[in-house]
Amino acid sequence: MPLPQVCVCYLLREHGGRLEVLLGRKKHGLGMGYFVAPGGKLEPGESATDAAVREVFEESGLVVAPEDLESRGILSYLFPHRESWSQESNVFVCRSWTGEPVPSDELDPVWFDVREIPLDEMWDDASRWLPDVLAGGTVRRTFVFGADLATVVEEHSTVT
Repeated sequence: MPLPQVCVCYLLREHGGRLEVLLGRKKHGLGMGYFVAPGGKLEPGESATDAAVREVFEESGLVVAPEDLESRGILSYLFPHRESWSQESNVFVCRSWTGEPVPSDELDPVWFDVREIPLDEMWDDASRWLPDVLAGGTVRRTFVFGADLATVVEEHSTVT
């Protein structure tokens, strides 16, 4: 059975000579308390790109154009101890948008220098791939989380 599809979009900007990424602390639901990028579930019939555009707007108030999204890969998350959390995430980076980030019901957006990302306050897998993706790389990996629902216990690179 295919995994539920989600998306995530890392917005990058140059500011004061530094490269920054927009993250926000998740206010409720899966990942509550962690810093995450805007993203969420694909609606029926919706493409990952269209979902990313919608989610960025809903969670940050920023308007991104589909053609400005850079596809950076796919991450599969497996939670054998809570299978309803298992999902496949389409990863995007975006460097162009309209507006200024505003808080939403989901996130309070904050800009972080990419060299100072709060990886210890993010999902356990983030340190294993996010810095590379923000530096221009791509990713295709599967992460299996343990019984604590927070710790990666297995990691597999996937060749497509």
